[in-house]
Amino acid sequence: MMNSEFVLELISVFHTGPVEPGSCVQKLVGNVPTGVILKDVSLEIHGGELMAILGSKGCGKRALLEVISRRAQGPTRGQILLNHVPMSLRLFQDSCGYVTHKTQLLEGLTAKQTLEYAAKLSLSSKIGSSMRSTRVRQVLADLALTQVANRSVDHLTPSEYRRLVIGVQLIKDPLVLLLDEPAWGLDPLNTYFVISILSNHAKKYNRIIIVTMEKPRSDILPFLDRVSYLCLGDVVYTGSTRLMIDYFRSIGFPCPELENPLMYYLCLSTVDRRSRERFIDSNNQIAALVEKFKLEGGPYRKYAGPPPDVDHSEHKIPLSAYGRPGVFSTLFALLGRGFAMMNPAGSVGFQQLFFRLLLLPSFFFLLWNFYFELKPLQRSFLSRGGLLFNCIAGTAYLAAASTSKTFAQHRTRYYHEAREGLYRGPLFIMTYNLFSIPVSYINAMAASAIVFFGLGLGDTAVEGPDWMGWVIFGSVLWAVWAFVEQQTIALMMIVKSSYSAAATSVSLTTFYLLIASASLRSLVGLPDWLYYLSHVIVFRYAAAVLHEQAFLDKLPNLPVNSTADCPDNNAEYGCRYRNGTYYLLERYHFPENGLDLGRHDLDLWYNFGLCFSFFGGMLVLNLVLYLVPLPSFIKSKFRD
Repeated sequence: MMNSEFVLELISVFHTGPVEPGSCVQKLVGNVPTGVILKDVSLEIHGGELMAILGSKGCGKRALLEVISRRAQGPTRGQILLNHVPMSLRLFQDSCGYVTHKTQLLEGLTAKQTLEYAAKLSLSSKIGSSMRSTRVRQVLADLALTQVANRSVDHLTPSEYRRLVIGVQLIKDPLVLLLDEPAWGLDPLNTYFVISILSNHAKKYNRIIIVTMEKPRSDILPFLDRVSYLCLGDVVYTGSTRLMIDYFRSIGFPCPELENPLMYYLCLSTVDRRSRERFIDSNNQIAALVEKFKLEGGPYRKYAGPPPDVDHSEHKIPLSAYGRPGVFSTLFALLGRGFAMMNPAGSVGFQQLFFRLLLLPSFFFLLWNFYFELKPLQRSFLSRGGLLFNCIAGTAYLAAASTSKTFAQHRTRYYHEAREGLYRGPLFIMTYNLFSIPVSYINAMAASAIVFFGLGLGDTAVEGPDWMGWVIFGSVLWAVWAFVEQQTIALMMIVKSSYSAAATSVSLTTFYLLIASASLRSLVGLPDWLYYLSHVIVFRYAAAVLHEQAFLDKLPNLPVNSTADCPDNNAEYGCRYRNGTYYLLERYHFPENGLDLGRHDLDLWYNFGLCFSFFGGMLVLNLVLYLVPLPSFIKSKFRD
């Protein structure tokens, strides 16, 4: 055996897992059909080597990677050893990396920023910022990404994007790197380029790299040190690539000249399903090949070949050995990454900036244009009520739309990074809100100023601008925004589609508005059960604050039967409302309306405080939801 520093061994590994997708109910109750996916898999790979796991779809390639990474669902038997130490989930997360088939990066960042924040999240602060910067530059150079370091992720070519995904894992210098179909969707030239880069990395740093491939080309054969063929979970061959042709020739299956050996023996290891007779014949032949390798394949599996030319002076101690960053380092890294995504220089950054800071003010500007000029006359009472309703409803609906657009990337990236053990759900939610809350508050206050000062909603008894009234008005609208934002975040925990999450959140919001806004239907006229139900809806309290602020003891205070200032009045006995308080009498319970039901809906500061308590309650709920483990089938749809 070669004198290698690192070795990964699988000894008689069996794995049982789902063999059919199963319905949602089956997944919830754990009744998905299962079967044996991996059967007596034994292989080994040494530092400085690149191994390819080959096989047709359904042969168990991905399952093998999931078993090695300790992520597989279902019972596993056998031994998986890294340097003769049993592989655990924690050991894999600390010392290894896994590049999944589909990985979504944050599009608002550049390639260099992506690697910088990956380094901050995965490398200990003990190594220092200079070492992290050096590591970022080294990975960019190794992956031939230096020329596009300052290019936005959404403007990278498929090959550059794929190499950047690989770089996110390489940044922590893993001992073992697993890659599921790293060349999927790439043209032959870029496939050759990616595989050659991986081979060079394995030899340069004495690392172990395992890739899965479904259709290997002949030009990558020189880069593969080892190869394993799987068929329906059985090992047809595993060992040195240079001995593969000799082995199959020795058992009567020589590779024809001018044939691609990788594809030829892959076809030999694949069940032919074109007819029943071919299926039986090929299945019997593969079963014989499996048994043959179990009896005679030991030397081929163990053979490592001549030692590669490895420069052990480079990264003799892996960077991952220094540990992980602390909680506060992770928190500041996530915060910095969130703000970096709002760079207006890029198209995605501008979208983030628009949805977070410009969408709501734009809507309120339209409201200002529609309602201007709003005079303190009788005919303006219903218009004012409609304005307040539109302010609340528009804020809520746009919060759902904005959150579904801006949170989706963070959510998907969280599920990838949480699986790597970088941080947990509560820290993710807390840092996201530390970034989102100040931005959304500025957004709400700027939007509210357009309507509040532009339409003269302030208290006319106050000399100069009514700053306190504006703070109350804007803060209540922000509480509505923040509540709907948290509601949408909770929905997006299990709903992958941003559109579906937004539509569900809007539907719930519409239900809230119908019951508790006191604009579409008066609280005075609600049946008792709906009235008491409205107590658990934030819009009841937000609307009450805005209505009390705008109407209570305000607007024209007219004598009974007076027609002064009522040029549009059509009532027989004068104006319908003597002042704003009379307008509120139709919508809310309070002592002045003469109904002795023990109900008092208008209390400015009480309702103001409750608006924020609903946001706080939803925030706590999200912290709990992201702490509770989710079923694997829910999390998997954000990763695959």
